Amino acid sequence: MDTLRARMLHSVPWFILSGMTAMCLLQGVPVRSGDPGFPKAMDNVTVRQGDSAILRCTVDNRVTRVAWLNRSTILYTGNDKWSIDNRVILVANTKSQYSIEIQNVDIYDEGPYTCSVQTDHHPKTSRVHLIVQVPPRIVEISSNIAVNEGNNVSLSCIATGRPEPVVNWRYLSPKAHGFMSEDEYLEITGITREQSGLYECSAANDVSIPDVRRVKVTVNYAPYILDARNIGVPLGHQGILQCDALAVPAADFFWYKEDKRLTDSRKGVKVENRETYSRVTFFNVSEQDYGNYTCVAMNRLGHSNASVILFAGIEKMLSCNPVLPSEGHLQL
Repeated sequence: MDTLRARMLHSVPWFILSGMTAMCLLQGVPVRSGDPGFPKAMDNVTVRQGDSAILRCTVDNRVTRVAWLNRSTILYTGNDKWSIDNRVILVANTKSQYSIEIQNVDIYDEGPYTCSVQTDHHPKTSRVHLIVQVPPRIVEISSNIAVNEGNNVSLSCIATGRPEPVVNWRYLSPKAHGFMSEDEYLEITGITREQSGLYECSAANDVSIPDVRRVKVTVNYAPYILDARNIGVPLGHQGILQCDALAVPAADFFWYKEDKRLTDSRKGVKVENRETYSRVTFFNVSEQDYGNYTCVAMNRLGHSNASVILFAGIEKMLSCNPVLPSEGHLQL
């Protein structure tokens, strides 16, 4: 029976036996890897996705046949290529080294690779593990958002990579310091107008530079009038009333004198509205122009108003140097 078994094993190609040995190794069955003449492969090879990986196996002159396997798939036997993957090439087949290269490495290339040799008519194996690192990439992030002041805001930032990237959120403001959240999610409770602006998500895993994306958060609030001053203007002079207000969305401005709205249709008056202020110009102030004016700033969230008085100012007199009498008119 032993003789029959020996003949059967002798008839099986050596690399098939090597593959069987490799499979046993992967399944936890021990192999004789401590022999002095055992082929030595690298312990681990770590490469970045898209780069090339070289798998080296050190051999000696007692080795008669060599092969590289990926799990149970034979890649190369000697100089003969078995793999149909054109990214796998033979780098060295010498008396001291048997090496292959895997180009443009991807995630699915990760795993164990086995260097199998035949010495003294016995197949032996050594294994190397290929580790593929992937740069961080943000695959999903919250869109720009507009909310009313006082509402809660939730931002998310999902990233992939190997190793798993660390995700951080920070607020891009001169007054902000450090990270607002060391997590994929950022929660802001009762947001204020001072917290509007850009929020930056960063994903990093030291494989390459961090991937960075930004989200714009707009905080809507009702108008707030900053400044509206009374002004004194003499008759016949030009006078300007101005009302400054902040609001998001920008406020619409309206001017009233008593219950009557001011418009450009009034002769000698011009109304100018800008995003943050409104201005009324009186080109030639008359008695009828004096009085109390109301500035109203309004958007869809509310309104604010302020009273401004145009009153009669004192006309500035031009000063002049006194004329001295001539010498002929001097009285002794």
